[in-house]
Amino acid sequence: MAAAHSLLHLAVPKSLAPTFTLSPLGAAHRLLPSLRPQRMVASCSSAHPDLAAFPNPNGLLVAEPAAVTPTDIDVATEAELRENGSRSTRRTKLVCTVGPATCGPSELEALAVGGMNVARLNMCHGDRDWHQKVISSVRRLNEEKGYAVAVMMDTEGSEIHMGDLGGAPAAKAEDGEIWIFSVRSFEVPLPELTVHVNYEGFAEDVRVGDDLLVDGGMARFEVVEKLGPDVKCRCTDPGLLLPRANLTFWRDGSVVRAKNAMLPTITSKDWLDIDFGIAEGVDFIAVSFVKSAEVINHLKSYIAARSRGSDIAVIAKIESIDSLTNLEEIIRASDGAMVARGDLGAQIPLEQVPSIQQKIVKLCRQLNKPVIVASQLPESMIEYPIPTRAEVADVSEAVHQRADALMLSGESAMGRYPDKALSVLSNVSLRIERWWREEKHHEPLELEDVSSSFSDKISEEICISAAKMANKLEVDAVFVYTKGVHMASLLSRCRPDCPIFAFTNSTSVRRRLNLQWGLIPFRLTFSDDMESNLNRTFSLLKARGMIKSGDLVIALSDMLQSIQVMNVP
Repeated sequence: MAAAHSLLHLAVPKSLAPTFTLSPLGAAHRLLPSLRPQRMVASCSSAHPDLAAFPNPNGLLVAEPAAVTPTDIDVATEAELRENGSRSTRRTKLVCTVGPATCGPSELEALAVGGMNVARLNMCHGDRDWHQKVISSVRRLNEEKGYAVAVMMDTEGSEIHMGDLGGAPAAKAEDGEIWIFSVRSFEVPLPELTVHVNYEGFAEDVRVGDDLLVDGGMARFEVVEKLGPDVKCRCTDPGLLLPRANLTFWRDGSVVRAKNAMLPTITSKDWLDIDFGIAEGVDFIAVSFVKSAEVINHLKSYIAARSRGSDIAVIAKIESIDSLTNLEEIIRASDGAMVARGDLGAQIPLEQVPSIQQKIVKLCRQLNKPVIVASQLPESMIEYPIPTRAEVADVSEAVHQRADALMLSGESAMGRYPDKALSVLSNVSLRIERWWREEKHHEPLELEDVSSSFSDKISEEICISAAKMANKLEVDAVFVYTKGVHMASLLSRCRPDCPIFAFTNSTSVRRRLNLQWGLIPFRLTFSDDMESNLNRTFSLLKARGMIKSGDLVIALSDMLQSIQVMNVP
């Protein structure tokens, strides 16, 4: 055990070091303070030798590195830190689907200003030229305006869906109308009350009397007749039909999935889209209708072979019965998960969706995987400027479950009020998080051991101890210096009450960290000398008004596996 303890380096300056003891927990080796430490002041200089003067927003001259790349932080986050202080920043991340309503540079910047952390591209819509322009606009926004918005590409998958409605933005199905769902290709414009279906076996698989659900139940039809490639259906629940909406058919109270299960998870079009995403350097690839871990492993191997040294993360979308059947193995294999409640709700009884969501969020946290809650959060804001109260309650429940991120779909892609919809997610997240802190709802850290090596185990225990200390000491922030994603992710998993400032020297790692709860990612050139890193970080962040003298911080490093507690000088 002595040899194991020697690996745990406490790099606190001697004059500042509180008394620590190693608790007798066997292999766990948890770090716990033997006495409740008082607030301590670090004996480190407030300046750094390679700093030159630059004007801050208040017109004063402050320090900036002359020869070293300055600290990069998302400007929207920086403004929030200045205005509200570190403890009042939003922890829940926000993902926005980009579409016709938000694809312009000014619209994208408005979303970034409003707190968008990740821009999602839905490959069901638009061509690759359009998506390439959006990616370029996001990258340009980051480079020229100082944002750190990541890009997620979402594959179309092998779902059964409608066509493009002949170019029409939508079509209204009225009660009792007879519509034709056909696998035939039509000239534009489409015949009246006719929908193209992408699945060639559709007319063979459905039976008279089946229920056909459009987009998870936004409209419902009953199959009344089959005529070769055409299927006549009577509208039983009127609603709006949107281009490329997914289709599911139910028989005797259950979704018909035998044929669906045989469709490939990644289609030939998806592979071309994935090649496109790799070439464009997207940060995340979300895979639709994942059925097994093998699909995720295969894709990750493909990405590794096609993009040397790439940091592209693979997100598994949980949206089918097959996904639920193999849930844990899928999440273990992936780099994160998305609870796609719209499509999921089309395959399971609606009343099961809330409990399934909670189960997925909890499992992802246990396995240290970021999780996104998606679909129909403030759905009414596609048309209206305010959400329903039930939608606000739905958003608050996802935040209360401590999901890493919330996602806008149609609200930001084609809605009339994308900025207001984003503001609802941001404001509700802030309020629920503040209530959580005010009520001091510290969760018991009963988290599964996810370490694959002894070194990782040490990092995991350091993060658990740091989170406990952060809550008990009510620190203002935790600093983590990391060359990868792992240690910052472990710290996020513990959900401490304070924000986590994650410093990395990699631009791509910085963007990936943008999806994880509580992390405020910075790009910063640093060394293995923790005291030097802290001196420089304190000077830079104080100069920008993001921290102030007297703030209590905990600092961690995955390079030295160290932990420090100190006041900002």
